[in-house]
Amino acid sequence: MSDPKKKIPIPRSLTEGQFQTQTETLQLQHRSNKLFIGIPKEATVQENRVALVPSSVKSLVAEGHRVVVETDAGIRANYSDIDYSEQGAKIAFSAEEVYEADVILKVAPPTQEEIGLMRPNQILISPLQLPIITAEYLQQLKAKRVIALAMEYIQDEAGLFPVVRTMSELAGLNVMLTAAELMATTSGGKGVLLGGISGVPPARIVILGAGVVAEFATRTALGLGAEVRIFDNNIYKLKRIQDKVGQRLYTSAVNSTHLDKELMRCDVAIGAIHSKSGRTQVLVDEDQVAKMKPGSVIIDVSIDQGGCFATSRVTSLDKPTFVKHDVIHYCVPNIASRVSRTASIAISNILTPILLKAGVTGSLEKLIFSHMGLRHGIYMYKGCLTNEYLGERFQIKSTDLDLLITSSL
Repeated sequence: MSDPKKKIPIPRSLTEGQFQTQTETLQLQHRSNKLFIGIPKEATVQENRVALVPSSVKSLVAEGHRVVVETDAGIRANYSDIDYSEQGAKIAFSAEEVYEADVILKVAPPTQEEIGLMRPNQILISPLQLPIITAEYLQQLKAKRVIALAMEYIQDEAGLFPVVRTMSELAGLNVMLTAAELMATTSGGKGVLLGGISGVPPARIVILGAGVVAEFATRTALGLGAEVRIFDNNIYKLKRIQDKVGQRLYTSAVNSTHLDKELMRCDVAIGAIHSKSGRTQVLVDEDQVAKMKPGSVIIDVSIDQGGCFATSRVTSLDKPTFVKHDVIHYCVPNIASRVSRTASIAISNILTPILLKAGVTGSLEKLIFSHMGLRHGIYMYKGCLTNEYLGERFQIKSTDLDLLITSSL
């Protein structure tokens, strides 16, 4: 029998009330909220894509979300107003009606007139396209106090860039077909066939970058019989592309001696460098371009981030090329617009799950708090520039996004 003197005294404050009825605690669920999404008709010349296709509209409307589409917004991707209205979208006959929506989806940066239609706390998801961005453009967005996300900088849970990858697949396939056209005599080229035939050597292709664009461009070039040279400073990417393609390739780090030699001998040079934030690094200066063969072709896929050739400047699909140092330059930032229907479906497949998840979370702004990949795409938050590169480039004060979000909680 235990000695009562050895018992440890327990304060009554720790024991009293333990048999009393306790307040029940339940897990709180986020109340589902309905989004109001606007799809304006693209005002940019030669932009043929649309941000959401009818099948995605059907999925969103089925969850109770409202979608308003400006008339003829999908016509250049071969989607009619009837296609959208049959899936539950409202057809608007003015841009002003579309910009009443809380979330605006675009596949081209908004024009100054479109920014004028925006209002505070509106969420804009569109590409950024660094070469055409101006300080005035950013100041207008600041004045409107919107939340602006750059589509090409949005990351998924794995830290990858889904929009960039999908558009890169399209671009990689497109660039080789475009190169074949530009080398034809009728297009002002040297009249060289991309793939060799018996007794005639094939064209030489130099690709800067070993990412997704390079992978799909390499597959297409090899399928047509061309020779490919790939340059990248990331050795892991060079190993990866050889594994993906399934054969040994000529690969090299970006060494000026080797790169100069290959650029002087090549028929086509493709720029496929992607920057995670800010401008793409210029890897080929003007002197190197001047040494290239007359009639050779440069296709700068990186032009939407500034381009990796010093001689590159933005062109459009109605006038896609210019000649400098006797070299044909093709620098179209929306190269995927050549296959607008396929590109529209691809973009829509990425945006739709984000919008559906935002509806479950409560709103797209609430989803931004918990989704690091979406936050990575934000460059303007309620009147504050949050992209450090843009701040340095245009001499505009930038603020850390995490500080802004924390202060608004």
